[in-house]
Amino acid sequence: MGLTRREWLRRASRATVGLAVGGSMVTAAGCGEQLLAPLEDPESGHLVVRTGEPVFAPTLGVHELGLGTTRDGVRFVPSTYRGDEALPLVLTLHGYGSDGYAGLRSYLTWAETNRVVLLSPDSRGATWERAFGAFGVDSRFIDNALSETFLRCRIDPRRIAIAGFSDGASYALSLGRSNGDLFSQMLAFAPGYMAPNGNRGKPSAFVAHGTRDPVLSFERTRDTFVPRLRTLGYAVTFRDFDGTHTVPTPIGDEGRAWLLSQWAG
Repeated sequence: MGLTRREWLRRASRATVGLAVGGSMVTAAGCGEQLLAPLEDPESGHLVVRTGEPVFAPTLGVHELGLGTTRDGVRFVPSTYRGDEALPLVLTLHGYGSDGYAGLRSYLTWAETNRVVLLSPDSRGATWERAFGAFGVDSRFIDNALSETFLRCRIDPRRIAIAGFSDGASYALSLGRSNGDLFSQMLAFAPGYMAPNGNRGKPSAFVAHGTRDPVLSFERTRDTFVPRLRTLGYAVTFRDFDGTHTVPTPIGDEGRAWLLSQWAG
């Protein structure tokens, strides 16, 4: 049986103040972000797949990946997809206890209108692995899902973004910073931690958080994560809003509009 929501919150709270989680998570002094111990393999969490020449025709619309059994994921390909044109891609990551369908849903109309491929995998467990230890099965599954997507869809390597809500936002900031040589943008709605394994590249970031969030700290995002990213040289757009642990439609729309502006620049 997986962790209950209460147990997960208790452990996540311990991690964010720098106490050990599973014997491996520590906080870097003065950084305000979680980093694994120095013994972590420098390639841990580094995605190796890259775009290439598709060899299979994609299925249009929403369909399951077919890469997992009880936990899998979904992909969306717009109805106007043409094999001779490279489209942008957004990797969307769901929150705790959810799945790829939930991570994908709010992007569908936008993606069809703006001709964007979406990839939304399920985490291997109830939530993404990085909260409790090293990158591993989740990052490997994402690598496989991206590889299978690149074999079917012509993707523009200059327009690949990673996005997420809650735990998915935390994992997006962690995996995104570890793979700035693949992702050009990061969108994080209500993150709870940042735990990259090094920094590759400098993907720009859109970060949003509700000021009355009872689940993951708004103050930590505002006072720690955003300043840390800016100190490291990341271009960050930060939006706070009067709300709880959610993504109001206007905030989600603003993030997606920001992404389009990044791709157009």
